[in-house]
Amino acid sequence: MGPGGRISGLTTRGRCLLAGGGATSVCAVILDERDLLRVGVFVAVLPLLALLLASRTRRTVRAERTLEPPRVPVGAGVDVELRLAGGPLLGALRLADAAPDAAGPQADAPPRFTVHRLSSRGTATLTYPLRPVLRGVHRVGPLTGTATDPLGLAEFDQELAEPQRLVVLPRVVPLRGVPPAMGVGEGTAGAALNHQGQGATDVLIRPYRQGDELRRVHWRSSARHGDLMVRLEERPWRGGMTLLLDRRDSAHRGRGADSSLEFTVSLAASVCMHLFARGEPVTLVTEDGVELTPPGSASGREQLLDALAGLRPSARGDLGGPELTAGNEVLALLGAVAPGQVDALCARHRGGGHAVLCDTATWDPAGGRSTVAESASALRRAGWHVAVATAGMTPSDAWDQLVAGAVPGFVGRP
Repeated sequence: MGPGGRISGLTTRGRCLLAGGGATSVCAVILDERDLLRVGVFVAVLPLLALLLASRTRRTVRAERTLEPPRVPVGAGVDVELRLAGGPLLGALRLADAAPDAAGPQADAPPRFTVHRLSSRGTATLTYPLRPVLRGVHRVGPLTGTATDPLGLAEFDQELAEPQRLVVLPRVVPLRGVPPAMGVGEGTAGAALNHQGQGATDVLIRPYRQGDELRRVHWRSSARHGDLMVRLEERPWRGGMTLLLDRRDSAHRGRGADSSLEFTVSLAASVCMHLFARGEPVTLVTEDGVELTPPGSASGREQLLDALAGLRPSARGDLGGPELTAGNEVLALLGAVAPGQVDALCARHRGGGHAVLCDTATWDPAGGRSTVAESASALRRAGWHVAVATAGMTPSDAWDQLVAGAVPGFVGRP
């Protein structure tokens, strides 16, 4: 049996010739017609000879596939090279390489080639492009070959190359600046922004919140803004940024690369790479508390992108989970959050934080009424700085909104 359950061996044409030759030979014997017997034997033997030729081609041809590069971001091109080697082809070799829809061609129209002869060195090289449109760990292959004789009387199917992994990474976009510290404790993520040099004092400010010490009120700025403003003092960097990635299937809308989940994953990848480049520690966790962040080295960053490439939606329905790292700034990248789920999120980090909240109704208007306004208000009342992302925005737009909106008049630093 060949791939897909198809029978390898004689084709319909070959079986008809074999049956016709056998019937002719029997009739020739009955009628004592020697010339007719010779014709019948020749017709019956011809498919058998074709069967031997096709079988020989199957045994002598080898194939190797190379993906260049094997890791690409969404939308980047991949060159697939097929190298054949073996003895001379006495018939045709039909090749078909399986590639998923998300990596290029349609499943019912895989890349197909027909090779009639190899070079003088017994080799042949075939190439075709792929342009993945959806992140993930895709399988390219297997490569199957169908060896036939020149008359098409016999064919043999064989798997010539095993499947290979193609890792399609989430899209990473350049970002600028970081949200300033919220003043929830020493060594928060915004402290890296405040730290301007040994012994230097930062002049960034933020609105006063209940619990802030009065000695930190910046009176001059308070008079200018008409509201109490708190000075962001220089603090050593001892903490970091914890990113909470909401991958709940029920919290996202849209399909494929245009879904709110893919937007959130792309934003998470972009924020991690942006903060890594600034030398700032980052911890990425999913909504259930599973940590995805390896060490922040170059290889660790590749591992993080690989982990995001293979990330799958979760069946969880709530945002409850283990407490987030104390002393760290928290950035929650959220899908749809019901007002009742805000309390569960706030219980995991009581000092408030930053949040990018997806208005999933803009990804799928037919999915029901949007509750993003109520959820954003509930988060802001709990001390969170909230940016709302819509389907028409890019990850950098959402990040700019978060950076600029955290402190009035703040401009992100590159």
